[in-house]
Amino acid sequence: MKLGARTTPAPPLDVSTLTIDIGGTGLKASVLDRAGKMLVPRVRVETPDPCTPEILLNALVDLVAPLPRFDRISVGFPGVVRDGRALTAPHFETDAWRDFPLAQALSERLGKPVRLLNDAEVQGLGIIKGHGLELVLTLGTGAGTALFRDGVLMPHLELAQHPIHGDLTYNEYIGAHALKQKGKKKWSRHVRKTITILKSLLHYDVIYLGGGNADKVKGLMPDIHIESNQAGITGGIGLWNNDVALTLFNDRDAGTSVSKVEAA
Repeated sequence: MKLGARTTPAPPLDVSTLTIDIGGTGLKASVLDRAGKMLVPRVRVETPDPCTPEILLNALVDLVAPLPRFDRISVGFPGVVRDGRALTAPHFETDAWRDFPLAQALSERLGKPVRLLNDAEVQGLGIIKGHGLELVLTLGTGAGTALFRDGVLMPHLELAQHPIHGDLTYNEYIGAHALKQKGKKKWSRHVRKTITILKSLLHYDVIYLGGGNADKVKGLMPDIHIESNQAGITGGIGLWNNDVALTLFNDRDAGTSVSKVEAA
């Protein structure tokens, strides 16, 4: 992550960050140390179905119960996120998610400050190098994208819901259902076509593939980087990076604000 010239004090040496990666099929979590390394192996459970806000909150409280203590929380959510609220939740198919204040609700349940961001963007914070135009494409239950310029997150584009082939959206074209239905060979061809389209659209300098299905893609060019799905957890430390916090959450004290309960 590119660092600016500000000299905000560093966080306490023992500050720890709970990171939760909410997926369409799985909920994952771990606790990170000050440097962003996992203190314990991540825990995982299946995503509830149906998955209303209340059901998800209960599942997350149970998921993180066995984890070590933490001072603050980062959450990646599969949908459009703004000001700590979930605006869309395409994998959960319920209107109850529309404009739901997830950061505030989870903060109230766990008693710690929460930062909420789109899940592909959280993963990107754990992947990017901070130079040039970097694109992250995640391949999981659906397809996610995050775009960074010189380490700065660009406005979110919900390409997952955008048509790419006839009436098929990115989610339907290269998501997990397409992989299961079409098989690895044809699905890989779809992914390669998608990358070609994104290159023409964005003219990025580098692209990273993340998510649970990234390592299943065949026939990729050598300049396409396959990244570990663990970045969906380790990227959570980036939400509390001083520069990121100032840009996304208007918080100049992310490095030291670990005691008060606040919504993202």
